[in-house]
This record gives sequence, C-alpha cells and structure tokens, in this order.
Amino acid sequence: MIAGHLNNLKLATLPDTLYSILSSPELSLNALQNQADGRYQMEGEQWFYTIGDAWTSPRQERHCEFHKQFLDIQLILRGEEIIAYSLLDASHLPCYEKKTDLFIVNQASLNNFIHLTEGEFVTFYPGELHQALCMVDEPKKVRKAVFKVPIDII
Repeated sequence: MIAGHLNNLKLATLPDTLYSILSSPELSLNALQNQADGRYQMEGEQWFYTIGDAWTSPRQERHCEFHKQFLDIQLILRGEEIIAYSLLDASHLPCYEKKTDLFIVNQASLNNFIHLTEGEFVTFYPGELHQALCMVDEPKKVRKAVFKVPIDII
C-alpha cells in the first residue's frame, strides 16, 4: 500500500510506472474532477480508470476485496471516505470472484484505516485486502477515480 496526494506525488515514493501515470497532465486533479462518469483508457495503454460517484456507508455494510491481476489506485475527486485495509496477503483466504479480478472475502480482520479527502489516493497491490467507501461520520456521496493497472507492467 502506498498513499499520497495527487498534487505532491514525489512524497509518495511511487514506482516509476505509477508515477508516470499519475503525473500525466491529462490526469491532473482538475482534469479528472471535470471528466464525465465513465471508463477511460489511454491509447496504447494496458491500464484504465473509471470515474463515478458512490455513497459511503457504515463499515459493517461494506464488502472486503482484493485483486490478483490488477493494482488499484483509489483517488478521491470530491468528498471523503475511510478505507480499511490489512497488511497481510489475503490471496489464501476463502473468497469468491464477484466479477473479473474482484475477489470478495466474507470474514476479514482489517485493523488499519486511512481517511482520504480530495486529491488523496491510496494504492493496493494484488493480495492487499481493502474495504472502500466506509463513511466518516454519516453516509455521503464521494466522487472518485479508480485506476486498474496490470501488475506485470509495474
């Protein structure tokens, strides 16, 4: 897991591939905030991202997930959320694949938390269990971009 702010990427100590993606002028915070909802993929690139609104909810209502093929970058464009996560490899836990490369773990122990606000991001590598869209004080709408980067290009 790596966390940082889009406007201060050098402090995040990102691998070169992720730094190159997030420092692209087309992906500035302002540019992303003004993009319509949807799925985007730059020409010739294997990675893609989606932009959309979602609602936060109580932690006990949120699922825990991990991925095997893609690294997740979750970037807050507006609003705030808490993401619970584990520092242990979840790939051995009992799970089911809800959709392509989205593995759900029904019973998980997550004891780490990160509070993200506008412009802040967190990366989750394959096997890193996380629980996104947990509310801060009450359910609220959050706008975010979620990048999916194939682990083999890192």
